[in-house]
Amino acid sequence: MSLRHRLHATLTALFLSASTLLAAEPDRPEAPTPNAPRVILISIDGLHPDDLVRHAPPTLQRWQATGARAQWMTPVYPTLTFPNHYTLVTGRVPDRHGVVHNRMRDAELGPFRLSLRAAVSDGRWWDEAEPLWVTLRRQGLRSATLFWPGSEARIHGIRPDDWLPYAGDMPHEERVRRVLRWLDRPEARRPHLMTLYFSALDEAGHREGPDSPEAIAALADIDRALARLEAGLRRRGLFDAVDVVVVSDHGMARVDVANPRRLDERVVLHDDEVVSSGEAAGIAPRPGREAEVEAALLGRHEGYQCWRKADLPPAWRYGTHRRVPPIVCQADEGVYLTHAARQARGGTFSPGAHGYAPELPSMRAVFLARGPRVAEGVVLPPIEATDVHPFLLALLGLPPMAGDGNPAATAAARRGVSAPASAAGRNAGPSASPPSPAGAPRPGPSGTRTASPETRGR
Repeated sequence: MSLRHRLHATLTALFLSASTLLAAEPDRPEAPTPNAPRVILISIDGLHPDDLVRHAPPTLQRWQATGARAQWMTPVYPTLTFPNHYTLVTGRVPDRHGVVHNRMRDAELGPFRLSLRAAVSDGRWWDEAEPLWVTLRRQGLRSATLFWPGSEARIHGIRPDDWLPYAGDMPHEERVRRVLRWLDRPEARRPHLMTLYFSALDEAGHREGPDSPEAIAALADIDRALARLEAGLRRRGLFDAVDVVVVSDHGMARVDVANPRRLDERVVLHDDEVVSSGEAAGIAPRPGREAEVEAALLGRHEGYQCWRKADLPPAWRYGTHRRVPPIVCQADEGVYLTHAARQARGGTFSPGAHGYAPELPSMRAVFLARGPRVAEGVVLPPIEATDVHPFLLALLGLPPMAGDGNPAATAAARRGVSAPASAAGRNAGPSASPPSPAGAPRPGPSGTRTASPETRGR
């Protein structure tokens, strides 16, 4: 082939490739208005509200003292990373957004687990809901995500304007630098929503246990990274122009590693029948074995309880989705559920875990915010993970969307907005977990307005 023909073929291929990319993602509406609201959404995986008191991370303490926070946030069931992170950006419970577990199975798509990158980046697992970055694209706004679950997939044909495949070894300093570089762009290319994710606290809590020296050190390192973020925003004159929202997905409980419970003590369970084990286990019996497995598992056992998916506690709002296995077994706090095939693969059990019932104080998560559109000195009653999405929509100036959250629950956290009476009433119901009997009262920061007394959670 001549050079001329090779050049023509190359240009044709590039044109076709570009055409394919343009066709794959919907056209962006007209350019957004300059100086539109900007939000940095930060997740600190495994952060419990008590950590902010016991370990006193100075940056987070300063942010919550000059902004708004909830006494705690109740995660959705199951209290696992992927289901809760997707709830935070969609406003839907897992039964309605489809990411029902960290490990799940779909009749058409096959297995899903965090180590299967092809599954994690397949939009068909995620497209039963609309995450914020898709909403922003449809409104003509920009987004950039750093490792938020779901952001690696093309959902409804759309990805964030900037995203990265998950790289757990990326240093915290580099994560912060990337966010600041996004903000250094010209106005027309500057994201309106940025997400930032830290996993080190969760990893240390699993590996060494909650409140271990390693977990405390991980939180301190994250807090130093947030201090660098604050310093970078201040240098750019943006610290009082950008709203920062900090959340977590769940807390952490100590596990009795010497006494795991075997799900197959009463009946043989084949490896392919155990969709997930651990704290929230799912069982899908082979055809013809349903009655045998149900007879052995359903009901209360030492350290755990099993239900048919249709009979799960209504407060969990879980069990109707096709990806939820027919039998769900929930471990008591501190218990790990296993089976013969899992033990045969070897390995040890982690001294720290989550995945327990969301109403347990140890599973409580964090919600705090500060910025130009956030009220100062406000302490909200307990909220739910589903309430974060409508709060983010309001900060971004976007219209409300149908979902499972209650916009009134976070209304008082927005500057110039008074909380409707229904906010406290909803949160006083069953979804707000009761204080620990051994807990001691914990006063709010000086000068805050507290709607109801706080208690230590675990």
